[in-house]
Amino acid sequence: MKFVDEATIQVRAGDGGNGVVSFRREKYVPFGGPDGGDGGNGGSVFLQADSGVNTLADFRMQRKFVAERGSAGSAKNCTGAGGDDLDVIVPIGTLVYDEDTGEQLGDLKRDGERLRVAAGGHGGRGNTRFKSSVNRAPRQCTPGTPGEVRNLRLELRLLADVGLVGLPNAGKSTLIRAMSAARPRVADYPFTTLHPNLGVVSAGSHRSFVMADVPGLIEGAADGAGLGVRFLKHLQRTRLLLHLVDVLPVDGSDPVDQFRKIERELHRFSEELAVRERWLVLNKVDLLPADEVDSVCAAIESDLEWTGPSFRVSAISGAGTDSLAQAVMGHLESTGQDESEPE
Repeated sequence: MKFVDEATIQVRAGDGGNGVVSFRREKYVPFGGPDGGDGGNGGSVFLQADSGVNTLADFRMQRKFVAERGSAGSAKNCTGAGGDDLDVIVPIGTLVYDEDTGEQLGDLKRDGERLRVAAGGHGGRGNTRFKSSVNRAPRQCTPGTPGEVRNLRLELRLLADVGLVGLPNAGKSTLIRAMSAARPRVADYPFTTLHPNLGVVSAGSHRSFVMADVPGLIEGAADGAGLGVRFLKHLQRTRLLLHLVDVLPVDGSDPVDQFRKIERELHRFSEELAVRERWLVLNKVDLLPADEVDSVCAAIESDLEWTGPSFRVSAISGAGTDSLAQAVMGHLESTGQDESEPE
């Protein structure tokens, strides 16, 4: 199924049922009086997060959702049946915006969480409601009120603990394959990753974290070059970024320049994301002679003036990935696994 992370839909709550005019007509009961019942309330529309859904692709086919309207009242002071509420299933991590006003209505972060996005109309009043000492035979009733109608913009942001950033072919997809059961496509050409991938990384018994791999950035991504920065929003909930750098690019470019290009695009996209805690991961060290690995990696770190955590791995062979997983797990545990995701 195609990965879709944005959708626009219209939701319409059910109208309230109409009240009715009715009078009691029964043998031996003269002047029975009014007995018209109220209309039922219309159903509301709710969005419900479901862990079994991971894309907004279903909304490409169905874009309008209408809840059931309430039934009209009836004689003998019977209130009409209320309309059933409508639950629209969305993935966990869906942000909901009013398309017309831009207001954020909610953020569905937990499985089963529900958000009412359109309220059902109220049922109209039957003529029984209008009787009084001076109006003993009222012949008026009110119609039900219309249900709320809203145009919504849904935006999916994946929930992950760790996000991978880097140029195309830096080895992000290979790394997530090496560290988890995720199987994104891997090839020797740029942009083999066309949509985000999630993988659960095990770091021992009952210890794991979720890693997100997004399509690679290139210089000018903030202006739409390559795949742009549309997928970077999926990293805004992560607590830690792993910046992958190819230590021996096939085009002969400088790894330090590659790092700076990504850093500039992060700043242009979001200052908050640019200052998120980020670790340096020097990948593809297997391409270097064994006696040059330390000197080459140290030179890169020196040129970057890097003072944060740094790791040397080979995603293709898995070398160094276990120690990386343990370090990430320890960091997440020390900062609190239940810590709220960054907005």
